[in-house]
Amino acid sequence: MFEKNVSLKSYNTFGIEAKASHFFTFRSVDQLQQALEQSAGMPLLVLGGGSNVLLTRDFEGLVLKNGLRGVELIEETEEHYCVKVQAGENWHQFVLKAIENGWGGIENLSLIPGTVGAAPMQNIGAYGVEIEQVFDHLEALEIASGQLRRFNHAECAFGYRESVFKKELKGRFIICSVTFKLTKAHEFNTSYGAIQQTLDEMAVTQLSIKAISDAVIKIRQSKLPDPAQIGNAGSFFKNPSVDKIDYEGLKAEFTNVPGYNQPDGKVKIPAAWLIEQAGWKGKTFGNIGVHKLQPLVLVNYGGGNGNAIKELAFDIQASVSQKFGIELHPEVNII
Repeated sequence: MFEKNVSLKSYNTFGIEAKASHFFTFRSVDQLQQALEQSAGMPLLVLGGGSNVLLTRDFEGLVLKNGLRGVELIEETEEHYCVKVQAGENWHQFVLKAIENGWGGIENLSLIPGTVGAAPMQNIGAYGVEIEQVFDHLEALEIASGQLRRFNHAECAFGYRESVFKKELKGRFIICSVTFKLTKAHEFNTSYGAIQQTLDEMAVTQLSIKAISDAVIKIRQSKLPDPAQIGNAGSFFKNPSVDKIDYEGLKAEFTNVPGYNQPDGKVKIPAAWLIEQAGWKGKTFGNIGVHKLQPLVLVNYGGGNGNAIKELAFDIQASVSQKFGIELHPEVNII
């Protein structure tokens, strides 16, 4: 049933060469249940789009590739479309399908790499929108029992790039489908970043979810490297939040430090700014480095080693901590 000694290079967007001792793509919940039964006791690694992992070694165990596909409109109310999406669907392709069908709420999340199943796990977000704002429920398979369980919004315990699946339930469930509550009467969010400026440059006179998506795609393509061209996993670190008193102390020493007030009273500081000020932007070390336009992105120019990228990340963390007294935390899962 399982393939053996499979290269994972094409299954991770960093393009790191590593091997899985056992590998299986499941295309139904039944297949997943059978795979779990036959692999009892083996270490497990579940891969979706492979866009949020850094492989530092061969994996001695079973790598399960999520191949669940399907998008289904399951309910329509006066205000919303309830859309059930299988976890193996490509996230950006789903966003494009939603726009095509007039389903609103996720247009600001265009061009984020990865699969639908990873979206609630990470509570992905961009340009003022997070998954939790359009999330209804998900279904996940408990690895220990092989049983499907439904999780509502509260049970997912969403936070900034966090959910219960990255904390208390980490490694215990495999997300199989996600149901979203998407809008009919759209509320356009153009206040974050350069969206409005880009819409003006595009001479958009009538706002639509497609126009916003097009603007977000244009911004992201201008700033972020395409993993098909340069190996990367997008933003490597989360943006840190600090207490207001600490932010004021930083501001006194670094007058141009940007900060964004958060609902919990803290101030979010862009990790990219901290990394650039610490002198890392555009630095290369053999065939790896820090991207020249977006210092939040670590890159593999070809033939890079996962451990070398991990060490680079640690060096950046230490440098930022020494200069600013702020701890950066990886958004990418280091395996």
